[in-house]
Amino acid sequence: MIVVSSCVPKKESFKYLGSVIQGSGDIDDDVPHRIGVAWRKWRLASGVLCDKKIPHKLKEKFYRVVVRPALLYGAECWPVKNAHVQKMHVAEMRMLRWMCGHTRSDKIRNEVIREKVGVASVVDKLREARLRWFGHVKRRCADAPVRRCERLDLEGTRRGRGRPKKYWGEVIRQDMAQLRITEDMSG
Repeated sequence: MIVVSSCVPKKESFKYLGSVIQGSGDIDDDVPHRIGVAWRKWRLASGVLCDKKIPHKLKEKFYRVVVRPALLYGAECWPVKNAHVQKMHVAEMRMLRWMCGHTRSDKIRNEVIREKVGVASVVDKLREARLRWFGHVKRRCADAPVRRCERLDLEGTRRGRGRPKKYWGEVIRQDMAQLRITEDMSG
C-alpha cells in the first residue's frame, strides 16, 4: 500500500481563468493584475496606437477592442472600491494620453483627452458591465446556482473588527441609485 502525503501548501491567492482569486474574497490582487494585462496588450499594440499617421478614430476602435477588454475582464462581478476604480482610471488615462502624444506636463485635462480620443470613462464602463451582469443574473430562474448564492446565509461565522467588507450587491445598489433606476428596470 502506497501512502501519499497530503501536504499541499495553502496559498493566499491563485490564478484561475485569467483572474487572481484571493482566499479572503478581496480583489486587491486582481485589479493590479488586470492593469498589468492591459499594459501588456497596450505594448503589443503600441505600434498602431502611438503612430501619428493613424487617425484617432482607428486608434479609438483598436483601444476599445484590444486594450479595454483586457483591463475589464471579470470586472462585472467585482465588489470594487474607490481605490480600485482610481487605479484603473489612472492607468487608462496614461494610455490615452500616450495615444494622443501628450504627457501630464502638457496640462491637458482628462475630459479633453477623452473627447479627442472618443472613449468613455472606465468608471462608466465598469458600471455598465456590472449592471449588464446584474440583469443577466436577475433574469435567471430562482433555482439557478447564481441566484441561490444571493440568498446564501453563512451561520456560525463572526465578522472581524472594522467596517464590513464591501460586497457586489452593495456596489450594484450604489450604481442603480446613481443612475436613478430600479431593479425591475435593469432586468
